[in-house]
Amino acid sequence: MLELKKITKSYTVGKLKQSALECISLNFRKNEFVSVLGPSGSGKTTLLNIIGGLDKYTTGDLIINGKSTKKFKDKDWDSYRNTSIGFIFQNYNLIDHISVYENVEMALTLTGVKKNVRKHEVMKALKKVGLEKHADKKPNQLSGGQMQRVAIARALVNNPKIILADEPTGALDSKTSVKIMKLIKEISNDKLVIMVTHNDCLAKKYSSRIIKLKDGKIIEDTNPVINAQYNEIYKINKTKMSFKSALQLSLNNIKTKKGRTILTAFASSIGIIGIALILSISNGFNKKIEEYEKNTMSSFPISINNTVLKQKNDDLLNTEINYSNEDKLYSYDDKENKEIHINNISKDYIDYLKKINNKYLSAISYYRITDINLITSNGKEYKTVNKSFINLSELPQDKNDKSFLKDNYDLLSGSYPKKETDVVLIVDTKNKIDKSLMDVLFIDEKKEKVDFKEVVGKEFKLISNNDYYFKVNDNLFIRNKPSQELYEKSGITLKITGIVRAKKDNVLASIINMEDGDTKSKIGYSNKLVEKIILDNKESDIVKVQENSNGVVFMGGLNFDEAGITKSEALSMLGKNDIPVSINIYPNSFDSKEKIIKYLNNYNKNKENKDKIIYTDYAKEISELSSNIISGITFILVAFSSVSLIVSSIMIGIITYISVLERTKEIGILRSLGARKKDILRVFNAETLIIGLLSGSLGILITRLILFPINSLLYKLTDLKNIGILNIGHALILILISVTLTLIGGFIPSKKASLKNPVEALRSE
Repeated sequence: MLELKKITKSYTVGKLKQSALECISLNFRKNEFVSVLGPSGSGKTTLLNIIGGLDKYTTGDLIINGKSTKKFKDKDWDSYRNTSIGFIFQNYNLIDHISVYENVEMALTLTGVKKNVRKHEVMKALKKVGLEKHADKKPNQLSGGQMQRVAIARALVNNPKIILADEPTGALDSKTSVKIMKLIKEISNDKLVIMVTHNDCLAKKYSSRIIKLKDGKIIEDTNPVINAQYNEIYKINKTKMSFKSALQLSLNNIKTKKGRTILTAFASSIGIIGIALILSISNGFNKKIEEYEKNTMSSFPISINNTVLKQKNDDLLNTEINYSNEDKLYSYDDKENKEIHINNISKDYIDYLKKINNKYLSAISYYRITDINLITSNGKEYKTVNKSFINLSELPQDKNDKSFLKDNYDLLSGSYPKKETDVVLIVDTKNKIDKSLMDVLFIDEKKEKVDFKEVVGKEFKLISNNDYYFKVNDNLFIRNKPSQELYEKSGITLKITGIVRAKKDNVLASIINMEDGDTKSKIGYSNKLVEKIILDNKESDIVKVQENSNGVVFMGGLNFDEAGITKSEALSMLGKNDIPVSINIYPNSFDSKEKIIKYLNNYNKNKENKDKIIYTDYAKEISELSSNIISGITFILVAFSSVSLIVSSIMIGIITYISVLERTKEIGILRSLGARKKDILRVFNAETLIIGLLSGSLGILITRLILFPINSLLYKLTDLKNIGILNIGHALILILISVTLTLIGGFIPSKKASLKNPVEALRSE
């Protein structure tokens, strides 16, 4: 079964070469009890270690069932120890931080035996040594004899062919020694037992064969094997410790050092806490900025006007700033270097804008110069309401089935408009109403305060061009005086259904008011009303005359230059067309803005400069400035905090190295059971993984707790609520970073642990 052919083992220390074994040749039977005797330094333990695959011979050959081991790799020796060898050590070599059951189970775990099978075999082995009732105890809760029996159970559990016992009774009293020897003798009935001992009496009493060594040579063999035959073929089975087993082993070790582990995790989590706090506050500020920017989008829209003042020779829509590298000044005349660009806002362009994806829009605001002919009455008197007399303004169009008014304005009284003839009074934060509006609504201008009820329900009569204007001659029209007859001719009544005010922190209403002039109140109406007015008036008598006239027919016949308007503008004022003079596009987010900008730029592709439509993006500079500042600050702070992560990684490496030193013997035990170098590396990587996971999780938990007082303090300082918001994605990434850094920090000492010589590891204390 087992044969040693001319085995030698020598050690070189410096220039000195020392021989431990010299040309040892032995054959062993399938089942016998062999005792190896000899004085200290005779090579007994070295011989046992070579037979057990813990140490490698220098020359010669170890043959297992006819198979030479000369070409064995590390994995082959690991498999051999796991499946063919069971070790019984003098000092038991049990792993202290796991139970008796888990110590015995370890050999089966490395073999990959299923859990239910493992349980059966472990309990069977413990029962054989009389310790089945002590399975859940830790080794330090047992006596010396009991611990040795655990070691025997561990040696037997894999049903190996060979049991190697190194001074199995050396640490026991005589009474316990006898019990252990009887148990080993019983085992030798169906296994090869090779025992190293100093005790001649025990060897003679229990052994079937005694081999004596001296100075690394065999001086006596009481029962040598003659004509050895091998009836079995040795098979190499792979061993492997699952990551789950490595994790469990490391977790049990960590449990025995809870205090140190928690302190280590806390110390290494400081960097995570710092970065998490920075990202949380940065994330919170970004959210607040996004909220502000969304409102700013409404306040600073993408604006398209019919006339744009621009620098000559500037590339339209090119916003890149180029700096001169020359030490010279360039003269220019501001007036000469500026020109007016006319945006040809045509019906085709309006149709193009209407195709903008609604999901990117909050609203689109059109400003048309179409006059709205209105008359009011209190039943006795009649007054003309002209667009230039009070502030009448077309409200932005609603998008995505949302109400623009409801989203941006609070209703102070009445109701929001429900149809095209419903209008609203829009007031500022002080609820101011212009006296000119009070006058046409027949409200006493001397009043300092006006009740909402006096305004809600007030009506205007919409008068068509043909009724509103009186033809004097072929080129002159004048307005009819307001009268009961004119008032009653109108079939359309506009009603103020409600009073609205911009929601708090929403500056949209103020900006819209300023589109028509800085006023404190205005009457808002829908674009559908304007479209209806244009449809009714585009074929009116005054429009037809104006089309054929060289002057402004409703302004005393003045020519266009004297009146300061163009013929197109005069026709627009009379309702000939619905082309706006300016358009404001309100994106619903900065991301949407970029998509809308891209869409607008596509219209200008392959067009000459004169045909391009220039827009003004008021929010761009604010966006870039705020995002760059926050990103820059966040980057710098994260960079500083990252230093602590590097320090944490180094500290983890030191802690892992200390753990390696503390667990050196455990490494030797695992290697003696057949654990591979990869398995040892896996055990320590599992430990650093647990510490990294604990560190990252602890850092995130502490960050969440710290954010409460930080948010409270920031609220007092800035009046901003919940600035510190830890993003779940950031939290997971930081935990992953923590795990990665601890694995990196612990890799070198873990690798060093896996390379330890098993014999040297077993000798350590």
